[in-house]
Amino acid sequence: MMIGAKTTVIVAGRRTGKTFGIGAPFALRNMQRMPKSVGGIVVPTFKHGLTNTLPGLFTGWAAMGLKEGVHYVVGKKPPKTFDTAYIEPREYEHVISFYNGSRAVLISQDRPGTSNSLTLDWLLIDEAKFIDYQKLKDETLPANGGIKAHFGMHSYHHSMMIMSDMPQSSRGSWFLNYREQMDPEVIRCIEGLIYRRWEVNQTDDANKDKQIRRIDRDLNRLRAGATFYTEVSTIENLQVVGVDFIKRMKRDLTPLTFWTSIMCHRIGLTHDGFYSSMRESHKYHADDFDYLDSLGYHHTEAEYKNLINSQADKDVNPDEPLCIGMDYNANINWIVCGQPQGNRLNIVKSFYVKYERKIPQLIDDFCSYYRNHRCKQVIFYYDTTALGSNYAVNRQDFKWVIENEYKKRGWRVNPVFLGNPMRHNEKYLLINNGFAGKNNLTPYFNIEQNEDLLLAIQTAGVTRGTNGWKKYKAGEKLAENEENLLEHRTDGTDAFDTLYIGCNNKPQHTTFTPLLI
Repeated sequence: MMIGAKTTVIVAGRRTGKTFGIGAPFALRNMQRMPKSVGGIVVPTFKHGLTNTLPGLFTGWAAMGLKEGVHYVVGKKPPKTFDTAYIEPREYEHVISFYNGSRAVLISQDRPGTSNSLTLDWLLIDEAKFIDYQKLKDETLPANGGIKAHFGMHSYHHSMMIMSDMPQSSRGSWFLNYREQMDPEVIRCIEGLIYRRWEVNQTDDANKDKQIRRIDRDLNRLRAGATFYTEVSTIENLQVVGVDFIKRMKRDLTPLTFWTSIMCHRIGLTHDGFYSSMRESHKYHADDFDYLDSLGYHHTEAEYKNLINSQADKDVNPDEPLCIGMDYNANINWIVCGQPQGNRLNIVKSFYVKYERKIPQLIDDFCSYYRNHRCKQVIFYYDTTALGSNYAVNRQDFKWVIENEYKKRGWRVNPVFLGNPMRHNEKYLLINNGFAGKNNLTPYFNIEQNEDLLLAIQTAGVTRGTNGWKKYKAGEKLAENEENLLEHRTDGTDAFDTLYIGCNNKPQHTTFTPLLI
């Protein structure tokens, strides 16, 4: 914040205070130093903005002494005591209005038209790894052209703050290129001038004010053309988050998620893996904005997570059964849930539990999330891996436990037996033909609801076997230890395989009109 470069890119691990400690001061500085300005807060989805970005901003502002209803209002027309912006938004449903006339508009990329007709003076871009750069470039960046007549003297006019943890796909890596745009010499000059300004300010020199004004002019000129880029691991914030948090994240996250989201390491992806025909076009967003709008803006992040259930998912038909495929392991158990719609198989959500949490807890998580689903029926696809063993949960096999747990919670189960697990080379051809649109069903993934599953699919390796291609599953056999706690990254992909094979080869669902996505 002291460097104050026009473009700032913060790539930092989880719990480093990006929104609270960086985004909130950035937005506040711009709105206070440029009264009557209009800025944009860009988020990948409205749900993310509602549950993550805005609560972090509001908490940060509260820590700096600002109060909602006194210094700003959210989602409604500001009171007459508030000043007006130079260019007032047409409506205030997704606008933060400050007392001095400044406005901040929530721009969610999954909500069409949120950048339309805007003239912006600054941008705060949160969770940049999920931002569609082409859409940002076409719709939002051109709007960041504000009115130079009012704010052209400020180095932070048209400024841009980009925040994210480390991306895990090439599509989400667009902002990493800013590292090459940063001139370290310019940043060092800014740092030197900041220190020099502090030195001068400590003196009793009669010309102190004149020297400070000259330094400020130089700083302003340098900042106006500067780009600042930094990568920061969560370990940098160890005194705040504590060692136990790092240990818990290493235990609970998949290895790739841990190394990117916590350690902030750049990771190369497998482009010729087991699911080589999968493309970015096989991913989608599907939030129900009417339901999300009904929640309002005044809940904490924890409250939002409790309020958000399947009612917020527009890709789920509540009057149709949910299809599931599962994978069973002593240390991790998965449910991958989908609904066929026409020739699509929408993977609407995936669940997993680890260690002491077993299948009953997994099904409890599922039923809790889908508690408002009107058709309380699951089509359970399973093969022989669900029969005859249970990793000592009890004397019954996985199939019995799963059916019994669903029935205890008021759900009907339609079990569909697939026989022996499909051979890897046959599975490889079937699923990749599915991604290529050559089968009855083409799989598509709800991005927000399948983050870890998508990671596993995108990085699943392939090896040549005697009968053709095989999924590389050696990681599942490695012993868990403090250095490598989560090597079972292909377990979730096996659950997806079962779901896809079942829905494509043994369809049980009725055909219904596809929902708009």
